[in-house]
Amino acid sequence: METLIFDCDGVLVDSEVIAEATLMQQLRQLLPDIPDDVALRQALGMTTGAILARLERQSAHRLPADALERIDSAIEARLAEELRAVEGVADTLAGIELPLAIVSNSRRRRVLASLAVTGLDARLGEVPLFTADEVERPKPAPDLYLLAARRMGRAPGDCLVVEDSVSGVTAAHAAGMTVIGFTGASHIEEGHVARLLEAGAWRVLPAMRGLETLIQLWRERRRAGAKAATNETNEEGPR
Repeated sequence: METLIFDCDGVLVDSEVIAEATLMQQLRQLLPDIPDDVALRQALGMTTGAILARLERQSAHRLPADALERIDSAIEARLAEELRAVEGVADTLAGIELPLAIVSNSRRRRVLASLAVTGLDARLGEVPLFTADEVERPKPAPDLYLLAARRMGRAPGDCLVVEDSVSGVTAAHAAGMTVIGFTGASHIEEGHVARLLEAGAWRVLPAMRGLETLIQLWRERRRAGAKAATNETNEEGPR
């Protein structure tokens, strides 16, 4: 069964710019020798723990044992006050009839809180949700997407994914899914379209209002491919 899968941060909710600003504020105190632009470049699509581990290896300083929980709590506090849904996402969701799911590198409690504070839980509160705390290797590894496909009883090839980060596109593409790279959130930098395409995105979507058109194109392409395969088999005949 064809299924549409959304990442959450930077796709459904415009959270990345808030998370990045909070991360940099905390890192100025914890790892003062790490430049801000380095932290920004490494933040997209990765778990907070993975970002901290990578940056700590580049620093002369060591993080305190509670750094991850401290930073995640600070991010979640700001999200509760400032978070908004990505522009156009509520209207787009209302017009989509495909089964939906969410696959996120964030903690489950953050995703649920983000959906609640933006009101998106009215449409997405009951859809299957898969988060980084369910696998040993989150995005950019394909494990989380493969877990989602397995639990939902879907073939990876039947899944269309919307992702905003290189990490997420890499993960979904490696899992054998078709990926739309999304660039409509406020954190996207110049040159990101090329990076998403290089990571394996099938198409790039600059605004959520164009999603239904891409879904239709994907479905037509799948039907054409299935028809061509059937015709080829019929022409070959029995062996």
